[in-house]
This record gives sequence, structure tokens and C-alpha cells, in this order.
Amino acid sequence: MSDVDEVITRAHRTEWARVVATLTRRFGDLDLAEEAAAEAFAIAVERWPADGAPPNPGAWLTTTANHKAIDRIRREGKRAEKQQEAGMAHDDDPPEPHGVIEDDRLRLIFTCCHPALAAQSRLALTLRMVGGLSVPEIARAFLVAESAVGQRITRAKAKIKAARIPYRVPSAEDLPARVSGVLAVLFLVFNEGYLATGPDTDPVRRDLTAEAIRLTRLIRALLPDDGEVAGLLALMLLIEARRPARVSTGGELVPLAEQDRGAWDATLIAEGHGLVRERLAAAAAGVAPGRYQILAAINAVHTSARDIRDTDWSQVLALYDQLVRVDPSPVVALNRAIAVAELDGPDVALAAVDRLEDRLAGYHAYHATRADLLRRLGRGGQSRAAYDKAVELAGNTAEIAYLTRRRGQLG
Repeated sequence: MSDVDEVITRAHRTEWARVVATLTRRFGDLDLAEEAAAEAFAIAVERWPADGAPPNPGAWLTTTANHKAIDRIRREGKRAEKQQEAGMAHDDDPPEPHGVIEDDRLRLIFTCCHPALAAQSRLALTLRMVGGLSVPEIARAFLVAESAVGQRITRAKAKIKAARIPYRVPSAEDLPARVSGVLAVLFLVFNEGYLATGPDTDPVRRDLTAEAIRLTRLIRALLPDDGEVAGLLALMLLIEARRPARVSTGGELVPLAEQDRGAWDATLIAEGHGLVRERLAAAAAGVAPGRYQILAAINAVHTSARDIRDTDWSQVLALYDQLVRVDPSPVVALNRAIAVAELDGPDVALAAVDRLEDRLAGYHAYHATRADLLRRLGRGGQSRAAYDKAVELAGNTAEIAYLTRRRGQLG
């Protein structure tokens, strides 16, 4: 990849949401904003390799997208009010203060997560608009077809336009009803950064994890007493703390059991543990924990152990038993089986994993988990077949490298 290609890729990851948010605020039309942003990035791909990248890629993209939005409005000739607003917009506007950008992004995420939109459409739209994820990346996150994701995004944008959903952060009394959808989106954005699903991206996307954490901190400032907001922030911090040890210098994923725990970020772990203790105190007072709080507690157990052999697997399993009651999804059941393997053996865990085949046959982690359990049971041929399937379905380059090496060790 050339230097200019790297600049374009980095700009798309860091500037997409900012450009869309800025244009949505300026013109009040989410569909127009995305189309103009897409045109601006397409022009960058065409021109920058020949002309060189501009000194300020973000400002260039915003100005170009603004031009394209104005051109579209003028061509349509239907929106007199927006035409007037467009005429007042100066192409040479200076970069906006960082605080305004934060406010714009917060407005954008709450607009996309409006309760008038279907839950799946909210998630898909926000991942596209705020996270800047491609349709294939979103499809992999949902384990559904790309066409289904495209339809969800189209329906959501049409609903926003038809219902005239406002581009703003909701009032204080409306926040509790909206926050669960926002948290679900932020968690998915973080997950895409934590383990990117696309073969053409970095295996770990620091830009996405950092943005998800930043936005979650903003939500926590709005709702300081919301347990699930605190739980999600703690979960992100404890996972992000392990990032320096997650990919080897050779570009291979390093599983939790093999990570250098001395490379973990102690400051993030301390903050995450503090939030978990805060939520445990609330649970002791009779406030039932939600999904993110339980997941944070599981990660707190893992990050408390100085060595993988010191992990309190009984506590991990007890927390997963609690999580299954809150979120009885097949992915949770798959992760629970990993803890079962440590306590009751790989044969018991394999029986639990095999019961998930109908629902997780297209999920690479299902086959990777089976492959490891079969390897531990000495069933090399079956393990190799499971590794083959996991490699075929995985998109993350570091994960593929790890799975390929493990498969090669079978002999």
C-alpha cells in the first residue's frame, strides 16, 4: 500500500463520521450527507494518488463533500429552504472546534438510534453513519446477508426523512428510552475495532475502539447513574487495556492465554475495575446487573489474574450462567462453553458447542472453538477440518494467521 493509499484509508476511518455529522447539521438531511461524503471520498481516491494528499485531509473532504451537497440541492431544485442555507454556507469555513464535532457526533448517533426506527435498522444505520463501517463489515457483525443490511439502512433513512426525526440529542426525560439502542451500537463499533472483520483493514482498528470509548464517556456524563452505561465503559476499558498484547510483531493474533500481561495498560484496568466494583455495590443493594455489567465483571476476573493459571474459572462460569439468563444468545452459550472446558473438560464443552451448530454454522469462532476442543481431545482429523472451516470464514488477517499456525501444528 502506498503512502497516499494509507492516508486515504486512515482518513476514511477517522473522518467519515465527522463529515457526515457536519453535513447533516448543515443541511438537515442524513441521506444527502452520506451521498455527498461518499462522493468526496471517491474523488479523493481518484485525485490524491496523482496530485498528492492535501495537508489537511479532513478539511479537504469536508469542503469537497459540502460542494457536492450544494450541487445536489441545486440540481434537484426542489428544496428552496435548503438552497438558501446552502448559499449561506461558506466553502472556506475554518475547521470547527473539537467540542462542536463531539456534539455533532452525539446528535448523529441519537438521530440514528431514534426509537421510531426498527431495532435492527437502528443498529445497521448507526454503524454505517457513525462507525463508518462498510455494508460487508456490518453484515459480518450481524451474521446476515449484505443485501439485508442494505435494505435496513435504506428503510431507516427513509423513515428518518418521512417522520422528520430531529437531528439533536434528546431531552433528559427521553434519554433513558434511547440509551439502550445507543449502547448496542457503540458496543458493535468497539467490537469491529477490537477484532476487525474485513480482510483489507488492520486487524485491530484503534480508531474505532477509541471513538467508541469516547462516545461512551459522553453518554456516561449525560447518564451518570445508568448501570449499563458504566458497565459498557468498564467492558471497553478492560478489553482495550489488552490491546498492546493482542497482535504479535509478526501480525498474528495472540490469544488471552498467551498474552504478555505485563504489556497490558494498568491505568485502563484500574479504571475498569473501579467501575465494576461500583456496579457490584449497586447489585449488592438490590439493583440487578444488565448484560454489559456482567460482561465487564467477566473481563475483570480475567484481568485480575496475573497468569492464565490463576484465573478463577468458577467465577467466570457463574457469571456466564448469570449472563445466559439476561442474554440467551448462541454466542454467549459458545463463550460459556470455553469456561466449561476449563472446569469440566473439553469433552463436556464440545457437547455443548455441538448443540449450537444450527445457529452458528456460519460463524468462524464456532468452528475455531470446536477445532481447539477437538485438538485437546486428540481428534486431529476432525480438528483440522474445523480449523479449515474457521480459516475459510474468518476475515481478520491476524486471526487467520493464528488459526493457520494452530492447524499446521496438528502434524
